[in-house]
Amino acid sequence: MRVYDVIEAKKQDRELNEEEISFFVKKVADGSAADSQIAAFCMAVYFNGMTDEECFCLTRAMAESGTCAPRPKAEGVYADKHSTGGVSDSTTLVLVPVLAALGVKCAKYSGRGLAHTGGTLDKLESFPGLRVDLSPEEFERQVERVGGAVSGQTSETVPADKRMYAVRDVTATVDSIPLIASSVMSKKLASFADIILLDVKCGDGAFMKTAHEAEKLARLMVSIGSKAGRKTLAAVTDMGAPLGDNIGCNAEVNEVLQILRGEKENDLSELSLFHAAKILQAANGCSKEESIEAVHECVRSGAALKKLAEIVSAQGGDGRQVYGNFPLAKNVFCVEAKEEGWVDVSALALGRACAALGGGREREGEGVDHAVGILLKKRRGDHAEKGETLAEVYYNRDQGEGLALAESAFTVSDKKIRRRPLVRAFFGGERR
Repeated sequence: MRVYDVIEAKKQDRELNEEEISFFVKKVADGSAADSQIAAFCMAVYFNGMTDEECFCLTRAMAESGTCAPRPKAEGVYADKHSTGGVSDSTTLVLVPVLAALGVKCAKYSGRGLAHTGGTLDKLESFPGLRVDLSPEEFERQVERVGGAVSGQTSETVPADKRMYAVRDVTATVDSIPLIASSVMSKKLASFADIILLDVKCGDGAFMKTAHEAEKLARLMVSIGSKAGRKTLAAVTDMGAPLGDNIGCNAEVNEVLQILRGEKENDLSELSLFHAAKILQAANGCSKEESIEAVHECVRSGAALKKLAEIVSAQGGDGRQVYGNFPLAKNVFCVEAKEEGWVDVSALALGRACAALGGGREREGEGVDHAVGILLKKRRGDHAEKGETLAEVYYNRDQGEGLALAESAFTVSDKKIRRRPLVRAFFGGERR
């Protein structure tokens, strides 16, 4: 068998068997397959698709192409949550301490922000000294001892996916649903979570622009996880507007702290606790009502905030900082309504604005200005008077693009804007 033969088969739209897929992935991981061959394979998949069985075989082969994280010795249920990316999506920072405080161990591998999307690891580094480069042994020990850990994956994790993604990124094949599903789920199967919850975003600020695309991806990932013996859940959620009211590392951490102190309730808190309740229900077998009450009481009692302080301290930060606030940049620009009317807002434009001001990165390896932030004063569907502030933009430097993007994110019209449902669909369990 040759790499060429696998590409030819997929080009002819023939279903690949497990042996062919495993052979191809092995050649990708050990460097035998050239970038041009990976590109040809990805383009063939893009146009011809894959069956659910092919996707499962590809996912499992990629997961096994590197080092799989060993399951900790401590008993209990281990959970993981993954978002496909968005703007002001800080659900991990709310969900992990809530579940850990309730006895569900959260072993969360996260990533950094790129383009208009924010990264959990960048936000965590708002806590000075906090490490997100835990070794597999440190990660395992912390999950056992504290109940939760959030870290970046090691270079040995799923090397085949790293090569394939790098090629997809420059060959216009990133938006292939089978390749997205296999990429996401290979990293999940390389970990040890018993329960996996997938938050698939759709809308202006997401990679999946329509609910139909997002539902197709969600169903496929649930199928892959279930075949692998993991309890897999998926929610399709709206990312037409920013999830939270704050955008930017320090600003988003401040909002998370407000939520965990019980000082704020908004879409971010609602979705974070919805996800936490779904995972708790799957872990403990409790009713929907019991799980919802438990996660809300965890916040009200202060147990979740205390657990976040423990996680921060365990990873080298100062846990006492969860009781304070992080500073924002020195310059402030107010986006004002140019007329009276109903407000609509673009998550994509605000994410790009934050990145252009230095609060995000356009390419891997760039630094992030944690103090850059955008604070929404009006959200989609709100009414604004002429001259009223729609958002405050905090920045240290601007070359014109960032502030202009922030202004362009808002439209005001005389027609009332209907708010979209936050959760569009749920798979892997009944949404009662």
